[in-house]
Amino acid sequence: MAKDFLTEAFISLKDRWKAEDALQEAFCRLWGRKYRLSSVREAERLLSRTGKNIEIDEYRKARREKTVSLEGIVVEEDGSSRDEMESLFRKVEASVEKELSETQKEIIRMHEYEGMTFENIAEELGMAPAAVRMRASRARKLLRDKFREEYEKD
Repeated sequence: MAKDFLTEAFISLKDRWKAEDALQEAFCRLWGRKYRLSSVREAERLLSRTGKNIEIDEYRKARREKTVSLEGIVVEEDGSSRDEMESLFRKVEASVEKELSETQKEIIRMHEYEGMTFENIAEELGMAPAAVRMRASRARKLLRDKFREEYEKD
């Protein structure tokens, strides 16, 4: 059963890790409803529908958020690109300090700088993993919106 859902997700998302994440998220949502389901067939339908919804969300997110990787930037001999990257990094850090709540800052620090998983962060902060993911997602959205707003002014 799970292999079929994984195959469907992989075909839609075209990325093994995203497909596995989508399937895991679908199972987590299903687990929260386990006592309200009346049959295995109902669970399969719910899992399939949830998986499809996650795939659609991922597709929409990928279309909406075109990002540029800093890894491909060539540093000129005069250091201009390095200076631009350093300036951008400082702006991001300043926005994190100014715009985010203390909990959001802590989650971003632990996940982005220390490389901790959301599950480990949740355990350390005494929160549910879904709550940690949601706060991280909202923090990123807040920062994205802030930077889009600034670039539209320029």
